[in-house]
Amino acid sequence: MFIPIWALLLGGLLVLLSAAWTVCLARRRNPLPFPDPGSRIFSASSAEAKEAIVELLSRHGLAERFRVDTSGILRSILWDGTIVNVQPPEVARKLGGGAASIGLVAGDPEASARAAADFLRSRGYEADVVLDAEPDLPIAFVTTDAFVGTVLNFRKHMVHLPRPR
Repeated sequence: MFIPIWALLLGGLLVLLSAAWTVCLARRRNPLPFPDPGSRIFSASSAEAKEAIVELLSRHGLAERFRVDTSGILRSILWDGTIVNVQPPEVARKLGGGAASIGLVAGDPEASARAAADFLRSRGYEADVVLDAEPDLPIAFVTTDAFVGTVLNFRKHMVHLPRPR
C-alpha cells in the first residue's frame, strides 16, 4: 500500500497539534477562545495593588494571559478567565460600589440583563440594569441586593468583543 509523503506529514502534524492542545488543556492554558465560560472579576484598590495580586496569583499557578485596558479600567485577564481590574471611582459609583462581578456570556447582553433583573425582582430582590458603566465595551450590568459588593455582567462571546486599543 502506497501512502503519499504529504499525507504522512499532514497526519504527523495533526497528531503533534492535537498533543500540544491536549497538554495546554491539561495545564489549564487553552489557547483557543472556545469555550468561553464567562469570567469572575475582582477589583483591586490601585494599579499597584492589581500588579501585586496578579504576581501573587501567578506564583500559585494562575498566570496572566493578556491585558485589556479600556476607558480608565486596567484589566489583567488570567488563563482561567479570572479578571483582576482597577476601576475608576465613577464606574464603582454606577455599579453601586460593586467590586466583584460574575461575567456571563449572552447573545444579547442588554436583554439578558433585563431578564435577570426581572427574575431577581420576582424573587423579592431589588435589581437595576446599568448599561453605561463601561461605554467602550458592550457590557450590561445588573446591580442587586441579592449580592453584597458583587454585580452580574452580561457580555457577548469574547470573539465578538471589540479589539483592545
